[in-house]
Amino acid sequence: MKEINIKSKENIHIVFWLIKDLCWSIEFKPLALIMILPTVSLACYIAYKTKEYTSDFIHNIAVCFWICANATWMVGEFFNYELRFYSATLFGIGISIILIYYLFTYLKKSK
Repeated sequence: MKEINIKSKENIHIVFWLIKDLCWSIEFKPLALIMILPTVSLACYIAYKTKEYTSDFIHNIAVCFWICANATWMVGEFFNYELRFYSATLFGIGISIILIYYLFTYLKKSK
């Protein structure tokens, strides 16, 4: 039952994310900016709820960084701020978390 509950949260999270990105692409700033909060919040909630499943948790934390990076990039574009460095840093942290996880998983299996 818990898995179904998380899956429904993941599905609505995708809807929030798509609304945010659609509004970004059509430059509808008010809704795009509003959608940052529920999108990031739900991503963090999903990560927290999957903390007992290491693989899911790691991937969900990376998604949190990805969405934060995506939102940072969007805000930079909307307000003509140069935020790409910060966005790239957040993307880098997310991918680093995944790579470190897989590196340790590979090393653990190769012993």
